[in-house]
Amino acid sequence: MASVYDWLLVIASMMVLSVPAVALLDDAIQPGNPYYRIGLVLFAIIFFVGFWSHGGQTLGMRAWRLQLVRQDGSAISGRDALTRFGFACISMLVAGLGYLWVIVSKDRHSWHDRWSGTTIKLLPKENKTTQK
Repeated sequence: MASVYDWLLVIASMMVLSVPAVALLDDAIQPGNPYYRIGLVLFAIIFFVGFWSHGGQTLGMRAWRLQLVRQDGSAISGRDALTRFGFACISMLVAGLGYLWVIVSKDRHSWHDRWSGTTIKLLPKENKTTQK
């Protein structure tokens, strides 16, 4: 669910970022425009790699109390995050089987977690105490 939440944020951000592109071109963006497509892909990479390499959490992961770490429990680097993003794309391209692998995997790792040496951990609930 965190991934769905994140992709909704990415797609909404892409829509907002497309407005200046349309304004600069003074017309609609042509279907298949390679520069536009590359820009959208780069935005998605920057979003995920940026969040993962700075705290291990995207906005969706924060909402679900999830954190991306290396399998030894240490923080991931930008290179780890980029590797995971690339493998996550492969996991999705094969009909999402890489994501669904967590259902049958004993250690609950997706293909991209296994290949990139990362894992998702569930963070404890914050104890919110009220002072009176």
